[in-house]
Amino acid sequence: MAQPVSRLAARLWYAVDIDLEVIVLETLSEEPRFGAREAVEYALMEAGALGTETNEGEDEILTVTAYFESAPDRERVRDELLAALQIYGLPSSAVRDMQVREVENRDWLEEWKKNWQPVEVGRFLIAPPWSEIEYIHDRVVIRIEPGMAFGTGTHETTRLCLSAIEEYFGGGSFLDVGTGTGILAIAAAKLFSSARIEACDTDAEAIAIARENAAANNVSERIEFRAGSVDPSTASFDLVCANLTADLILALLPELLNVTCGRLILSGILNEQSEAIAARLHDHGSSDWEIMQDGDWACFVV
Repeated sequence: MAQPVSRLAARLWYAVDIDLEVIVLETLSEEPRFGAREAVEYALMEAGALGTETNEGEDEILTVTAYFESAPDRERVRDELLAALQIYGLPSSAVRDMQVREVENRDWLEEWKKNWQPVEVGRFLIAPPWSEIEYIHDRVVIRIEPGMAFGTGTHETTRLCLSAIEEYFGGGSFLDVGTGTGILAIAAAKLFSSARIEACDTDAEAIAIARENAAANNVSERIEFRAGSVDPSTASFDLVCANLTADLILALLPELLNVTCGRLILSGILNEQSEAIAARLHDHGSSDWEIMQDGDWACFVV
């Protein structure tokens, strides 16, 4: 889990440049640049990057650049990259080149910040701490550090969860399983100030980051964060949200259903994995659900 980039002073950085050959991707998808960028950004963040930026060059080349605090492990970057491409259904041949270089002691972070725009999802507006929002009206503004962890509002799985929360959460109690940056728990807390909200994650560092984000959004006293997951001792909740991966959802589904006394939101599922999730839900006696989709991703509301 990467630490907040805003904490780090300008100094010597390391950059990894990943060149993607868009021509290869265009034969596979209507939105090749978006899917490839998402996959590579995800891989680089998993490999420890503190922030990324994307530029389109000549000759149909898309370059994703990631910045690291120390010299990155090339093998780890390659492994994470191949795994992410596989998840997104993209060929390894799309990666044309990977270069690691030192970056001069300059404030690249300020340049990176200039290009970061708030993300709109229904009533929610996810914005970095430094952005100025002139017109809010009835928007629910959530401030999240973009370089902190996976879950800053830009990914389809997060957007699907936010949309489902806005539609189905009517107050009462809310549980966020695999909270990451805490964005979903923060969203629920901002919608209903009197709701009982808990959030858990197996990564203790993610919990620390989520607590910081909750404090930055003035909702830290409304959310109980804990390291761990759901188990037979977990209390029941009106709305349970699990933005994980399909394999984790399949493994945890009995416990997730057990702690849900209202609606259950399952996200982090690729469209082609939906049948496996549906079959497992049938096995556990569930037969009524809604499937929301965004690009290659699906979200079940049970």
